[in-house]
Amino acid sequence: MAFFLRRLIGLIATIFGISLVIFAVMNVLPGDPALTVLGIESTEDARAALRDQLGLEAPVWQRYLGWLSGLVQGDFGTSYSFRVPVSDLIFERLPLTLSLGVFATVLTVTLAVLLGLFAASNHNKPGDWVTMILSQLGIAIPAFWLSILLVLLFSVHLRWLPPGGFPGWSDPLAALQSLILPTAALALVQSAVLARVTRASVLEVMRLDYARTARALGLSRWRVLFRHVLPNALIPMVTIIGMQLANLITGTIVIENVFFLPGLGRLLFQSISNRDLLTVQALVMLFALIVVVISFVVDMLYLLIDPRLRDART
Repeated sequence: MAFFLRRLIGLIATIFGISLVIFAVMNVLPGDPALTVLGIESTEDARAALRDQLGLEAPVWQRYLGWLSGLVQGDFGTSYSFRVPVSDLIFERLPLTLSLGVFATVLTVTLAVLLGLFAASNHNKPGDWVTMILSQLGIAIPAFWLSILLVLLFSVHLRWLPPGGFPGWSDPLAALQSLILPTAALALVQSAVLARVTRASVLEVMRLDYARTARALGLSRWRVLFRHVLPNALIPMVTIIGMQLANLITGTIVIENVFFLPGLGRLLFQSISNRDLLTVQALVMLFALIVVVISFVVDMLYLLIDPRLRDART
């Protein structure tokens, strides 16, 4: 319980520090939001009136406290460029980004665990070498470049899948088809890293006495791997999975722009182009919040996976 409270306090302090940094960075950037909204043909009086309407003339500390208070209440302000509440924009596009992140996470973990177990069970054999070579290629290839290659292959040449866009959830089949390539682009790169970690962790556990004893008793190789080895190899794997889940969520910023998906990543890109500070602040804060919460959840999972850690930290 004491460990949970310490981590919870650390989580709250981290979120507060992140909010301070994000607000400070956003408000020292060059440019005038009023000029962006009204255009270069606008008069100075019109721009001054808009700055006053948007609250840009207030002191920085007062604007920060107002923004922080709004965050706690779920009120992110009104978008400069879209002229609607930022919270409405986020909730409208959040389901697509979350769906893409969840699909990519499931595919990443499934591929990585299976490939890592396969490589470990065939250590120093051709299957192990091929898996490691493929994983090294996956690490070396940027996700956006892999996205272009997937579009060229499956959309341009084979014409199996749409190259981009999102038709909406009213047509579930078309919606899922439009997410196949973005999901693959995210998952293939991240699974390469996790597969190598899984292989190393499983090999380390397989060298322990109880794993060799279970194999000597006549248990099948895959039963030993899934029942005895994999549960004890989860600690480093969970660490990497937590980091990659955060990378998958934030990686949607690039992937959504490559595939023209109307999610949070696309919204962030548009807001930066329009210098819509309130929307950018809210989105960056949301992505940062996801990362720190995932880190907190991973710490809690350690205690569930390994009772020895629970006893050591109470």
